[in-house]
Amino acid sequence: MSTQQTGSRATAPDIDEQIVTRRKGTTSHARDFGPGFFVKLVLVAVVNALGVYGILAAAAVGSWGIVGFLVIALVLVDWVYFSRRMLPVKYLLPGLLFLLVYQLFVMAYTGYVAFTNYGDGHNSTKADAISAIQIQTERRVEGSPSYPLAVLEKGGVLAVAIVENDKAMVGTADQALAAVGGATVEAGRVTAVPGYTTLAFAQIAQRQDEITNLRVPVAADGSKGSLRTQDASTGYIYTPSTVYDAATDTFTDVVAGTVYKASAEGTFTAADGTTLNPGWRAGVGLKNFTTMFTDSRISGPFFNILAWTFAFAILSVATTFALGLFLAVTFNDPRVRYRRLYRSLLILPYAFPGFLAALVWRGMLNPRFGFVNEVLLRGTHVPWLTDPWLAKVSVLLVNLWLGFPYMFLICTGALQAIPGDVIESARMDGAGALRILRSMTLPLLMISVAPLLIASFAFNFNNFTLIYMLTGGGPNFAGSPIVVGHTDILISMVYSVAFEGGNKQYGLASAVSILIFVIVGTISWIGFRRTKTLEEL
Repeated sequence: MSTQQTGSRATAPDIDEQIVTRRKGTTSHARDFGPGFFVKLVLVAVVNALGVYGILAAAAVGSWGIVGFLVIALVLVDWVYFSRRMLPVKYLLPGLLFLLVYQLFVMAYTGYVAFTNYGDGHNSTKADAISAIQIQTERRVEGSPSYPLAVLEKGGVLAVAIVENDKAMVGTADQALAAVGGATVEAGRVTAVPGYTTLAFAQIAQRQDEITNLRVPVAADGSKGSLRTQDASTGYIYTPSTVYDAATDTFTDVVAGTVYKASAEGTFTAADGTTLNPGWRAGVGLKNFTTMFTDSRISGPFFNILAWTFAFAILSVATTFALGLFLAVTFNDPRVRYRRLYRSLLILPYAFPGFLAALVWRGMLNPRFGFVNEVLLRGTHVPWLTDPWLAKVSVLLVNLWLGFPYMFLICTGALQAIPGDVIESARMDGAGALRILRSMTLPLLMISVAPLLIASFAFNFNNFTLIYMLTGGGPNFAGSPIVVGHTDILISMVYSVAFEGGNKQYGLASAVSILIFVIVGTISWIGFRRTKTLEEL
């Protein structure tokens, strides 16, 4: 065999390498399309379906920011989970998306709302406010005739039909009254219209609110008012008593002649200070922040709540830590028998959900039939939850019951991590139990426990569940424009301002939320810096 022929042929080792390479490629290809791939395909398909649904829903209401975010998120999901080079990102992407939506977006939106008047009466845009004012100020035209009316429905859309000048007229909220042919009229009332369904009494009763709120323009340009009904059988012509002038951005009361000008605070306001409701969402700068300090009706309760929040957080940490440390030191002594049993019993309060325990204590502290007054105090009437000072004491005692097992656990773990020879050396040098506790045990204990105490302070500073379930923030402050009480802390005040009472003020609630963030963040930052000195011990 010639050298040339030998060079042109593949040797046995080369053939073996090619076979192995092909087998590896085949194995890799088969592995790519294994059961795991199809599970991933189904899950990503579900995510894409939900994302597309969200995009269509957001686009329908004009939320283009949400549309953009969902589009980018879906592109990232598809790219990451079908790319071989993005393995680490596959584990990070879900957490990053949730962080962006539930943390960063919420924080940014709260910051935005804090500088607006968002709340009851200022929920939407200026255009919506103008439309609502025109609707709310409509009055029946004096001397206008009444029309026997029929309520119709077509494709889920309500319509009304009347007879005018011997012609059947039909209109909807979006289409002005117009003549229709082929309608059936009996005794001056339309009874049937081709293509429409005449609603019976039972159907009218089910959609009563829609019918009474229905406004059908008499003319296409709205100049002749609208037809409305209150009983679904008789219609009347209504026209607005206030007229909006876009050129001057004012409303004019056609009866009294009062002019309402648009203000920077998101309301149409007259010269005498009266306003038209609703208003619209507008930026108010630092007004929500200054209101807490300058409005005498709010500043008094606010400063009381601020002081109590600090006192509650500090005393909660101090009492739970003191009791937990005492029990940990006690049951860490090997001379105590049945230590495991006692430790198991002591963590039972920690095993129950906090909100359930708070509700149980609320019943036990009831002044009339609670277990504490009726059984332990033999019928004594003690207003545990209705007296301002006793209510605060009750909150602290219940929180001590709920919080000491946590401190007991972490102190027990920290104590057992202290080297025994260090304590033994101190004893051999003649140090007593108190001296060892003060100079050896506590400093070594604080190295690991101090960050947890800071975290406990932050938790209690925002311990909404205990306050809401135990006292509801009460007893309430008298004469306050917001529903807050003596045991409210800042976070429960946020809830009251935003969701309770007759006037919901989301802007003010957001401002208090930012204040909480600043306070807790500052104290935590200072506390963690101070813990470095303990690490140098």
